[in-house]
Amino acid sequence: MATIRDVAARAGVAISTVSAALNKSGPVSAATRNRVIAAAEAVGYVPNAMARGLKSRSSPYIGFVVGDLTNPYVGTVLRVIEKAASAARMAVIVSDNDDSLERERVALDLLSAQQVAGVIISPIGCDDEYRARLAGFGAPLVTFDQKIAGLNRDFVGTDSLLASHMLTAYLLRLGHRRIAYIGGRPGLWSADMRRRGFIETMQQQRVRVEPDWTVIAGYRSEPAYRACVSILSGRRRPTAILAANNVMALGALQAINDLGFRCPADISLVSIDDVPWSGVVKPRLTMVAQPVTEIAQIAVDWLLERIAPGGNRLAARERVLPPRLIRGESCADLRSLGSVSLAV
Repeated sequence: MATIRDVAARAGVAISTVSAALNKSGPVSAATRNRVIAAAEAVGYVPNAMARGLKSRSSPYIGFVVGDLTNPYVGTVLRVIEKAASAARMAVIVSDNDDSLERERVALDLLSAQQVAGVIISPIGCDDEYRARLAGFGAPLVTFDQKIAGLNRDFVGTDSLLASHMLTAYLLRLGHRRIAYIGGRPGLWSADMRRRGFIETMQQQRVRVEPDWTVIAGYRSEPAYRACVSILSGRRRPTAILAANNVMALGALQAINDLGFRCPADISLVSIDDVPWSGVVKPRLTMVAQPVTEIAQIAVDWLLERIAPGGNRLAARERVLPPRLIRGESCADLRSLGSVSLAV
C-alpha cells in the first residue's frame, strides 16, 4: 500500500506539503497541489486518506518537549514544526522542562492524557528506565538532537562528533595548542560526542588535554561564564576556548570581555551552533553550524507520516546530518608567532 512518503518522494516535496495539498489546508500553489495529486494517483495513494486519518484521531495536537526553550536552536526548530503543523490543521503544545527529568515526565504524562496525535522531543535522560518510558509512550514519537541508545524510535540530529572535531582541528591548524573546552552535561548524546570529538582530535595530534580546562557548563550561559572566568584567572591560560553550544559561547565571550581580554588578540573563541543574531556579535564567532531547519523539517515530516494511516508499520529511522564550518573573526592565527608562543 502506498504511503504519504511515497507521494512526497514522487512529487519532490515535503510530507507536510503533501498534507496541506491534499487537505487544502495550507498555502500551496495550484501547480504544487496538482503535482501532489498526480503523484498520489500515480503511486495509488487515496488523496483523502490522510484527511480521514487526521479527523479520526482523538486530538488535533502534537507535543513539542525540550529542555531549554530560550536556546535559539530550539526556537528555530519550533518555528518549522508549527508551520508544518498548521498546514496539517494541527496545533503544537510546547513544554519547556528546564532540563528537569521530573518536569519532562509530567509533561509526557499530560500529553498522553490529552491523547495527542504524536510528540517531537529532545530527550534529556539516558538510563534504562528512561529509555523504557519513551519506548512505551502510546503515541508516535520522534526524537531530535539527543539520541538515546537502544531506543526504537525515529531520531534526527547532527553529527556532534564531527562538529567538535572540525573546530578542534581548525584551532590546531592555526597553531593553538593550549585549548580549553566548555561542554554540556555528561550522559547527553550530543555532549558526550562533542567532548569525545575534542579529546580524540587533540590526542591524535599528540596535544595535551588539560583536565582543568575541560569543564562542564550544562549548555547554559551563566555556568559557562563562571567556568571561563575561572580558566582565564589562572596563572597559565589557554590561547583558545571551544564552547560546545552557542549559549555557552556567549557566556564565555562575556567573561572574556569582563576580564579585560581581547578576542581574538588575547584569547580565541569558537562555538558549535549558529544563532540568528550572530552577525551583531563582535567579533563574529567562528562556528560549526547545524542544519537546524532541515533537522526540524525531517522531524515533523516523520511525525506526520507516522500519524497518517499505516504510519505505525514503518521501521524506526535515523538521520545524522553533517555540520558546516563558518569562519568568523574570533580566532587568532598563531602560526606566525613562532614555536615559543606555541609551547604547551
